[in-house]
Amino acid sequence: MKTQTYVPRLLKKYREEVVPALVKKFGYKSVMQAPKLEKICLNRGVNGAVNDKKLVDIAVDELTAIAGQKAVPTVSKKDISNFKLRKNMPIGARVTLRGYRMYEFLDRLISAALPRVRDFKGVNEKSFDGRGNYSLGITEQIIFPEIDIDKVTKITGLDITFVTTAKTDEEAYELLKELGMPFRNIRSN
Repeated sequence: MKTQTYVPRLLKKYREEVVPALVKKFGYKSVMQAPKLEKICLNRGVNGAVNDKKLVDIAVDELTAIAGQKAVPTVSKKDISNFKLRKNMPIGARVTLRGYRMYEFLDRLISAALPRVRDFKGVNEKSFDGRGNYSLGITEQIIFPEIDIDKVTKITGLDITFVTTAKTDEEAYELLKELGMPFRNIRSN
């Protein structure tokens, strides 16, 4: 049996620094009560996918490069005649990251991609859903170093959702802040 020696930097930080900080701040009785990142979902709708099927393939390829894991096309659930949309037509791409890949992606997002955003002042701290999950909209996919700008035909955005085990937004906020998420205004609690 081969043991895995590599541990992502943020996972190590989570175990050694974030959990003790959260236990201290919220007074948990056990370290197992501390919230953790469950998964990161990347989602991208493709404008014009109804007329040009190649756009979905490009979106899948770009999302695969960004995430480091194969993305899958998303399909429409129903017919909408005004948009010339039929049921089961590909209209977007998505990928869900868990485990080591999730921490690697978060590390690249915080340290490499977000600082490349023009006039970056931090991410909005109000985008929590009330159940401890955080959503972030990226307007340009070219902020990711994995994307070759010369090969990009159209600049589009994507949605990133961080799903946590936190029960409240405050716990999720502290978890992401401790992991290094650059929030715009640091809350004073």
